[in-house]
Amino acid sequence: MSIRPVKQIIASKPTIEGAGVKLRRAFGFGETGATDPFLLLDDFRNDRPEDYRAGFPWHPHRGIETITYVLAGNVEHGDSLGNRGNLDAGDVQWMTAGRGIMHQEMPQGDAQGRMHGFQLWANLPSSLKMTAPRYQDVKAAEIPEVVDDDGTRARVVCGDFWGKRGPIEGVAADPRYLDVWVPPGKRKTLPVELERHAFAYVFEGFGNFRAASQPFGVLTEKTDGVSETLVREQTGNRSLVLFDSGDEVTVQAGEQGIRFLLVSASDRGAGRLVWPDCDEHRSRATTGDQRAAQRHLHRLGRAAHKTPGHDRHDRGDM
Repeated sequence: MSIRPVKQIIASKPTIEGAGVKLRRAFGFGETGATDPFLLLDDFRNDRPEDYRAGFPWHPHRGIETITYVLAGNVEHGDSLGNRGNLDAGDVQWMTAGRGIMHQEMPQGDAQGRMHGFQLWANLPSSLKMTAPRYQDVKAAEIPEVVDDDGTRARVVCGDFWGKRGPIEGVAADPRYLDVWVPPGKRKTLPVELERHAFAYVFEGFGNFRAASQPFGVLTEKTDGVSETLVREQTGNRSLVLFDSGDEVTVQAGEQGIRFLLVSASDRGAGRLVWPDCDEHRSRATTGDQRAAQRHLHRLGRAAHKTPGHDRHDRGDM
């Protein structure tokens, strides 16, 4: 067995998306080779309704999958195919945009005005980019949770873990998506398949992810009013941890415990959006609202063809 060394730790960055939602971005719209096939991870957490209530009005997606995981509050969603629904605390929606869809997602806080959730984008391989859109809406009660002897808990959204299998099925990248909590002071080793890329996103508490037996903390600038020094501190709230190769991840929880998303997937060489020819898009246009959405997507798709990298029409949307 080999413990994965920590390759990089990144503090998430504040940004504004949609119609004015204030959130934190862990990664996205840059080099995503280390997270392939995942393209973006946003943490939309806020206690002020005025900072999220404007939401993410109608916008298109194509060629990707969006994974929305709600921890507090709820998100109302609708699309150009007539689907409507709500995601409540603990629920997950895995949307395969495929050949294209228009949708909107509008966050609504809980009784105390709190809103918290994540959105992760996964790329589709070129052979599946023109598939029909679909949803997998999963209620909190359907997501299995496994508790180890030391109190470590893991909710299994997708993939196999500790004898449980998550309810999301048929995803191209064959990912594992876990919500893990390690109790205060505990050291825990978690399995990760050798051939997979893996990252952790810390969103509660703090601790040390370890390279072999040595802790690897966040590189932080400190000042005493005269000079600045660089020190390594424990990995804290809203930090992204990128791992190198190995088949185990080890974490030492701090005095408050540590909770994080642990996500891994096979490297399918899909770390950059690649589109079929736009003529192919035109030949597959569909009817009604979806056809209107396709026309909008084609115009944007032509711009994406000219600029390699992420497709611009998806920027800034949930």
